Amino acid sequence: MADPTALNEPSAAPAPAGPPARFLTVMTTTDSEEKAERLARGAIEDRLAACAQISAPVTSVYRWNGAVETSREWQVLFKTAAGRYAALEAYLLAAHDYDTPEIIATPVTHGGAGYLAWVAEETS
Repeated sequence: MADPTALNEPSAAPAPAGPPARFLTVMTTTDSEEKAERLARGAIEDRLAACAQISAPVTSVYRWNGAVETSREWQVLFKTAAGRYAALEAYLLAAHDYDTPEIIATPVTHGGAGYLAWVAEETS
């Protein structure tokens, strides 16, 4: 069985050039629309993200505790400043009811200047 932590280890490939991302999109999933709204609202109220979008149910297929599972989940996509990531992750870990919630951050490499200024303002 592959070591899942090995995926997070640096590879032999060189790091991309340029400054680190200033903004991120951060995704999580949960098993009800109400829980998704609660996670989204809490992050916005605490200024951990400027915006959170909830996508209608998606079907997730995954292996958990040795069995292949299928479930309906709602995706929540947060738009935030990179400097707020640690606090957003801590909030999601504390507020989420999954044992191991999905929390994936993706750097924003380009974006509208006005929109990104708004994200920076709303998360400061």
